[in-house]
Amino acid sequence: MNTQRAAMAVGDAGGISAELAAKVIADPESNAGDLMVIGDHRLLLRGASEAGIKIDLPVVTPAEVDSGLPEGSFIVDLGNCDPQSTPMGQSSVEGGRASVQNFRAALLTANVGYADLVFFTPFNKHAMRLAEPSYIDEIGFINVTIQSPESGREFNVLDEVWNARVTSHIPLREVVTQVTEQRIFDSLLLTDKVMRGADLGQPRIGVAAMNPHAGDGRNFGTEDEDVIQPAVDRAKSHGLAVTGPIPSDTVFVRAMRGEFDAVMTMFHDQGQIAMKLIGFDRGVTLIANYPFPIVTPAHGTAYDIAGQGIADLGATRNAANLGRKLAKLNERFFDLSTAPPLSALFAKAMAAEFNP
Repeated sequence: MNTQRAAMAVGDAGGISAELAAKVIADPESNAGDLMVIGDHRLLLRGASEAGIKIDLPVVTPAEVDSGLPEGSFIVDLGNCDPQSTPMGQSSVEGGRASVQNFRAALLTANVGYADLVFFTPFNKHAMRLAEPSYIDEIGFINVTIQSPESGREFNVLDEVWNARVTSHIPLREVVTQVTEQRIFDSLLLTDKVMRGADLGQPRIGVAAMNPHAGDGRNFGTEDEDVIQPAVDRAKSHGLAVTGPIPSDTVFVRAMRGEFDAVMTMFHDQGQIAMKLIGFDRGVTLIANYPFPIVTPAHGTAYDIAGQGIADLGATRNAANLGRKLAKLNERFFDLSTAPPLSALFAKAMAAEFNP
């Protein structure tokens, strides 16, 4: 490919994902390159109607993709989500099934070099589990789909501060057993690597404590002194700019004052609450540690405003731009003459029994 291509998977049909996808297509800043939109063309037209805009891109079917792709941006119409039979404002098996297929197709195409990054509008995990009960979250799905030897990690990104986390989509009662010295250390190494790869230099990382007041001298728990502190000391010995553990009710305050470039939190909502308060309509989720960037807006499907045409494009635009930046900084080169046919990848993505 001479121009950078983003594979964009259309997300959950019951929410604002089709509207956002249509807005991205119509937005010169977001659609700044070749965009391979993957989803149901009928759903995209509904999203465009909701947004009060028109989209006019070439439409190809999976059976036609091997005959030559259109120049610039285009839509691969999977015909997998009829808006007339997919309920709005709620999760559904129809919406979940299409989301799974769209995401899988985007991942498979990027993994062999037909796209440089994967970008998706918001998913709903419950809907995806209705369609595919083994689905837990995006990371596990990616691992299986591309048979990744390493698991990815989620980062939430704002201009002011990044948020990395040690654990993600697990019950809160399991956090203490999952937060180990090794896992914290590995997370710090990866955060340093990913942020350097984003051309941000050496990041200063503030590490959030597990317990109130960082354990208050072991009065409120021992994990901060026995688990987190050794991981921080180990990271420092490897040359990382790390500080902690810091009480989680002040670590983001210090970051926003300019003391840290990133905050490492121990569990999902410890960071998500702060990041969404700082910039709900701007935040990006980056799924890193894969051969290509995977990005999405950090907010969800917003069932409560589905169909109203009022979804804010800010976070989605930022996701597209971050994905393109990272793909450019970490460019890959492929001989597509040896890659599987695109039609075979789409057929694989839509198969009832997926075999990676």
